[in-house]
Amino acid sequence: MQYGGDVSSPSTDAPNAASLSVEAMLDDLRTLVEIESPSLDLDALRASAETLSAMIERLLGRPATLIDSPAGPHVHWSGGGDPRVLLLGHHDTVFPVGALAERPFAVADGHVTGPGVFDMLAGIVQALHGLATLDDLSGVELLFSADEEVGSAASRALIEERALACGAVLVLEPSADGGALKTGRKGCGTFEVVVRGRASHAGLDPEKGVNALVEVAHQVLAINELGRPEVGTTVTPTVANAGTADNVVPALGRIKVDVRVESADEKDRVEDAIAALRPVDPDSTIEVSGAINRPPMPESASTTLMPLAEAVAPGIEGYAVGGGSDGNFTAAIGVPTLDGLGAVGGGAHADHEFVVVATMPERARLIAGLVAQICAS
Repeated sequence: MQYGGDVSSPSTDAPNAASLSVEAMLDDLRTLVEIESPSLDLDALRASAETLSAMIERLLGRPATLIDSPAGPHVHWSGGGDPRVLLLGHHDTVFPVGALAERPFAVADGHVTGPGVFDMLAGIVQALHGLATLDDLSGVELLFSADEEVGSAASRALIEERALACGAVLVLEPSADGGALKTGRKGCGTFEVVVRGRASHAGLDPEKGVNALVEVAHQVLAINELGRPEVGTTVTPTVANAGTADNVVPALGRIKVDVRVESADEKDRVEDAIAALRPVDPDSTIEVSGAINRPPMPESASTTLMPLAEAVAPGIEGYAVGGGSDGNFTAAIGVPTLDGLGAVGGGAHADHEFVVVATMPERARLIAGLVAQICAS
């Protein structure tokens, strides 16, 4: 689908600013935050999905559908008619049940805080309230997955199916710094390298052992050399461990590796290089698992949608970022995708996660305006 021509005069009714209430948005955000919805906690995710479904029906007038998966229920909603645009997000968060007791939902000094407010519950609330200002939602679909924070294995096929059906995707992930949109993303993935040696007594007969920790050190240095920052590729050993006691030659070691790439060629190169790792000590063995599971989101994916955002919110900026999202999947299959349309704030995945309250209505209007532009094109 192409979006060209006059992007400043959509035939769909423009969003009604007067109907947006910060207080109502904060009330709904509190409701979602206080459910607590950590990834892979199926009971918590069921409660979150049911609460979100009821909120959608209250605000948009049609019931949502819960789609069960091994990772928890995904929430899907359609405004009817021929699908034109998919609003994509996730209702799982990285915070365990109990985090709310330590950091309860709060509004103070212009910020709203609490587990998951920035990534990405406020983005969901803003989108729902923005859509509620439009008279006609035919062609609009919503999909909120249950497993984005753990790789989207149980939702990827559904995400790609609905993206292809709709032809355009607006991703409700948090904004970049200062409210900028995300026009591109690196592909990303995690690898694990398992090193096996042989235990022995470190004092009596260390020569009879095969030191997995020493082999881990060799492999960490080799892995670190795979990065090519000049082309945007980072290969970062992030976690390493080995050993069980201070007088035992370690028999087992593990390395976790974070990889970020900007191109499919670099994805293939790094995956091949990690798969080809071989032990320095021939008496040790290496096992490699993992992959770059989110392909790169090229900036070309957003070239038809970013001008629409600029027409709705003159002066808004957009640029490529390093982190991945479900927008990587939709962009990689050729569907126009614009990301970072969610909350303005900071501290994603951290204890100080926050959203700037004053920006919530303007982000809701941005979503409504974009949807109106796309559906009118």
